[in-house]
Amino acid sequence: MIDYAQARRMMVDCQLRTFDVNDNAVLDAFDTVPREAFVPKGREPFAYIDQTMKLGGDGGETRCLPAPMVLARLIQALKIRPGVRALDVGTGTGYAAAVMAQLGAAVTALESVPDLVETARARLAASATVIEGPLAAGAPKQAPFDVILINGRVEVRPQALLDQLGDDGRLACVLGPHRNAKATLFVRAGDAFGSRPLFDASLPLLDAFAAESGFAF
Repeated sequence: MIDYAQARRMMVDCQLRTFDVNDNAVLDAFDTVPREAFVPKGREPFAYIDQTMKLGGDGGETRCLPAPMVLARLIQALKIRPGVRALDVGTGTGYAAAVMAQLGAAVTALESVPDLVETARARLAASATVIEGPLAAGAPKQAPFDVILINGRVEVRPQALLDQLGDDGRLACVLGPHRNAKATLFVRAGDAFGSRPLFDASLPLLDAFAAESGFAF
């Protein structure tokens, strides 16, 4: 039998701390939320390996559970504090939403794949509000948000999501073509948006944010 509490502690100590995750609240959240509860059935023994895990889907779309190090760094960059309004885009089964809720955020989790919507609702219970809809459109009825996380790679600037940030709001994502993608943080200041790369990273592409054919990044 796997001791999942020990596996979480090993993930925190051997993966997150060694990848410049040093926010104690973020470390505690990852040490608390049971990642194994958010992976496909039968994949629980692999929940804490340092790899992105496919979650499945339907209609030709798939979702992923980002590798712990990548996800933790993205969430740390958002500087989540209790009471912030958060949007989790492409929530999949809801793991990132659960971590942000553990940090004290009021989380709206957005998913476009119907079977994953139901899975996320079941696994998140009352800790987050799960809504179904197109990812690129965001959740305008619930906006503005203080922080937005995108669970997957985007090839184009997610402008509709950026527009749903409040002033000083932050959006974290993995941006760019597959071999040159970087974890990126956007910050809103009035009507302007600044951005800066955080680290090299790659995640499976979210179809809703794919570049048009011939697009030059």
